[in-house]
Amino acid sequence: MAITPESLFQQLSTVQNNLQPTPPTLTAAATIAPTTFITVLTGNTPVATITPPVTGQHMLCIVPGTTTGFTTGGNIIGGTTTVSGRAYLLVFDPIPSFAWATTGGNYFLVSSTTS
Repeated sequence: MAITPESLFQQLSTVQNNLQPTPPTLTAAATIAPTTFITVLTGNTPVATITPPVTGQHMLCIVPGTTTGFTTGGNIIGGTTTVSGRAYLLVFDPIPSFAWATTGGNYFLVSSTTS
């Protein structure tokens, strides 16, 4: 039986135990592909597109290690400049939206820690 992204859904859960993988660190790029609920970013390239780790609705927590930023133009709705070490929560809506002119769903920036 092949392992599909959906079979690893627990890695995206907000409830984790010590057997789950630790948050990976990715280099910031125009497109990133997180594999767990929390992902740490390094580098200064603004992120415009997030490759969804599963096909259904889910939430991700991105923690930039530097001032990276989220930009529009990909599948992220609501760009912002990020602050190092703060957590940014994004919710994925898998339904394509004509209002946002995208075909594969959108991530909405819903929260960020302040200080």
